[in-house]
Amino acid sequence: MENYQADEHRYEQMHYERCGRSGILLPQVSLGMWHNFGAVDDYDRSRQIVRYAFDHGITHLDLTNNYGPPYGSAEQTLGRLVDDDLRPYRDELFIATKAGYDMWPGPYGNWGSRKYLMASLDQSLRRMHLQYVDLFYSHRYDPATPLEETLQTLVDIVRSGKALYVGISRWPLEATRFAFRYLRERDVPCLIYQGRINLLDRAPIQEGILDLCREEGVGFISFSPLAQGLLTDRYLNGIPEGSRMSRGKFLRPEMLTDEVLQSIRQYKAEAEAEGLALSEYALSWILRQPGVTSVLVGASSTEQLQKNLRCIGH
Repeated sequence: MENYQADEHRYEQMHYERCGRSGILLPQVSLGMWHNFGAVDDYDRSRQIVRYAFDHGITHLDLTNNYGPPYGSAEQTLGRLVDDDLRPYRDELFIATKAGYDMWPGPYGNWGSRKYLMASLDQSLRRMHLQYVDLFYSHRYDPATPLEETLQTLVDIVRSGKALYVGISRWPLEATRFAFRYLRERDVPCLIYQGRINLLDRAPIQEGILDLCREEGVGFISFSPLAQGLLTDRYLNGIPEGSRMSRGKFLRPEMLTDEVLQSIRQYKAEAEAEGLALSEYALSWILRQPGVTSVLVGASSTEQLQKNLRCIGH
């Protein structure tokens, strides 16, 4: 592929939201690299998607240590992209990674210990060919490790210069409240909470997490905003061959119950009444929730990403 030069009009097409009470502005739509960026995926296609994203104002790229497959390979793909295309634009990008789930064998490759989080971030930086990340998350609540150990590690990571900001993902309410207070008292406030909000799953709203984020001046970013494809037209008439549900790893056929299908059809009718596609409606609904900063979308093609960007401004 030819040498990359970013579109000079890239910032004219995106809306940016302030992330809580911070200096950071995030694009309303951010790119998650959970699927389609591993070693098993075509590099040129991954490259086209990331180029398209940045050319349309998506500055925020979201990764995790074990995205792939295999584990770590999505970060390796980003490292290759940094070398091939993105190095001149590093200061325009807001790159996040996480640690908290299974990454390597043995007792120190999982959960929330200081040893795991520190080692994981060092490995991630090597894979991504970066000196620092803009945002590092504790990817999940660890009920066995003292919260103070996990949170002090986040503080020390920022003070080491290996991350500019820290966040937490999928922590329960009271642990989240404790985390916000602990980090704030050490002058390393939590920048953002990552949780799942979509039309079919409103748990962070119902549990009070979104309200807490808003009260505490912490941003909120939603992963799986389209419920892994359920909130598109793809499954309205059965399970297409080759679809994520047909493969049954993360989206299983038994999840498409009659009740869920009825809800999807109702949301489609509401979308059409507003002149929107179901996916546009689903994304714009999340962005209208008070306290939500951004939605994380995946993409298997530039065409799919283009469709998701249509939610901007609705």
